Amino acid sequence: MCVCVRLQSDQVPVGNIPRSLTVYTRGENTRQAQPGDHVSITGIFLPLMKAGFRQVVQGLLSETYLDAHKISQMNKTDEDELGTQDLSEEELRQITEDDFYEKLAASIAPEIYGHEDVKKVLLLLLVGGVNQSPKGMKIRGNINICLMGDPGVAKSQLLCYIDRLAPRSQYTTGRGSSGVGLTAAVMKDTVTGEMILEGGALVLADQGICCIDEFDKMMDADRTAIHEVMEQQTISIAKAGIMTTLNARCSILAAANPAYGRYNPKKTIEQNIQLPAALLSRFDLLWLIQDKPDRENDLRLAQHITYVHQHSKQPPSQFKPLDMKLMRYCIVSLRLLSVCPRRLSVCPRRLSVCPRRLSVCPRR
Repeated sequence: MCVCVRLQSDQVPVGNIPRSLTVYTRGENTRQAQPGDHVSITGIFLPLMKAGFRQVVQGLLSETYLDAHKISQMNKTDEDELGTQDLSEEELRQITEDDFYEKLAASIAPEIYGHEDVKKVLLLLLVGGVNQSPKGMKIRGNINICLMGDPGVAKSQLLCYIDRLAPRSQYTTGRGSSGVGLTAAVMKDTVTGEMILEGGALVLADQGICCIDEFDKMMDADRTAIHEVMEQQTISIAKAGIMTTLNARCSILAAANPAYGRYNPKKTIEQNIQLPAALLSRFDLLWLIQDKPDRENDLRLAQHITYVHQHSKQPPSQFKPLDMKLMRYCIVSLRLLSVCPRRLSVCPRRLSVCPRRLSVCPRR
């Protein structure tokens, strides 16, 4: 099996673009990862041998590939393998407390001042819901959220934090994205010469979250490409003789700025954001964040920002924020409730962690 891997964005050398490498997998190493996963591959770097006329044409240059011997899924922000470490007794005690929901929501971007309700909504976005299919009709369980408001209220910082926290996510901007880059592109294979499909950001974020910043600056022709994804969670392709339907079962988290600098409460949402009503209706939650002038609140905000810039951490609070590894583990465990055999439509009120199985289960 031949796959292509690409260097992570944070590991790209200065002034270069992400490089790709061909990896050959055989036997039990196949189907160990999905497109969009972060993996660590151990193998042998070898040249691709050619015979006959092709060997004469290539000259002294030779194509290379990596013969994979081991493939391990990695965390997005850490250098350890995904799901290989067990929880300690202290971590088990933290996630079984009564106010765990408030602590988990407050642990999202603790460096950002305020926005308690927004962080709770983002936690629900990370956990997701239950997909239902009554009599052939598909009802999606994921929710789509649009953060609208004045500049400088940390909308982009929230999107970046969700992109790092989510086990599977993609981050893009409105001006730097096109309709083909979000859905799928038809390309020509360099080896076989056949037309192939290369998935975009929404396809790579399947079963995850796609964060789109500067959503209002996206072109109208490119913005219409995500209408089908937000409602049907599929992408239909009919190009170059290829007719297929791709899965894009992801939640969309978008951030948009007002059209006239600041939000004008005397005008409607369409006039402030300048987005079509057909697109706004596909968002399950439209969150308005306003920067209202208040002397006491602005003073507390300035003190919070100054402390973060001086000490590179959040100010001391009543509780210690949860570690990102523990938060990611809890989010993955809660998402497992959507695939349980009983198809729970409502999450149980009280959740406990079984130390033996290390999975979230309803307390009986």
